[in-house]
Amino acid sequence: MPPTIPDIVISRLPIYLRALTRLAQDGHTVTSSHELGQRLGISSAQIRKDLSHFGGFGKQGTGYQIPYLIDQLKQVLKVNREWEVALVGAGDLGSALAHYRGFVNRGFRIACVFDNSPQKIGNRVGDFVIEPVERLAEVIREHDIKIAMLAVPAEHAQAVAEQLIAAGIHGILNYAPINLNVPDHIRVQYIDPVVQLQRMTYYIP
Repeated sequence: MPPTIPDIVISRLPIYLRALTRLAQDGHTVTSSHELGQRLGISSAQIRKDLSHFGGFGKQGTGYQIPYLIDQLKQVLKVNREWEVALVGAGDLGSALAHYRGFVNRGFRIACVFDNSPQKIGNRVGDFVIEPVERLAEVIREHDIKIAMLAVPAEHAQAVAEQLIAAGIHGILNYAPINLNVPDHIRVQYIDPVVQLQRMTYYIP
């Protein structure tokens, strides 16, 4: 993938992939940028421009073959394989993530769960036995895990992130309400529902 592709373009590709998957599940085999745009609230011109960064996936007047475009987007996003994910934090949010089945068949699988609470270590959450944080580096290296989800309190997030990076993690999905200080080569995505709610209330009369 050329490094010049804007991140905002990359951020829209999973949205396209999700919409195409729904279309395929509904029995559709062909779609157009116009149809996708109507479903997603994105202009057809923007969709065509985004996809053009990665080659010609359709023909003018005939649209896109849905199975082919799904396959191509999975390759671009590297989710044509299964990524094992380490989950750190087994509180309410971490437990919900451990039980969540939405990762299955979309390229990701939680492989292990960690916590630092003696009351939780050794207990089961979903399909997992909660491991102590002290074993984090050992397990991540053993399974060659590259991605982690961080569901710990804000005051512990930076220290845990540093442990994850030292263990070989390259990407962190951070649910803690704090920005992490990480090296440039580490990719962090933030999910803070309160920030999104505050953004939304600005527009509500």
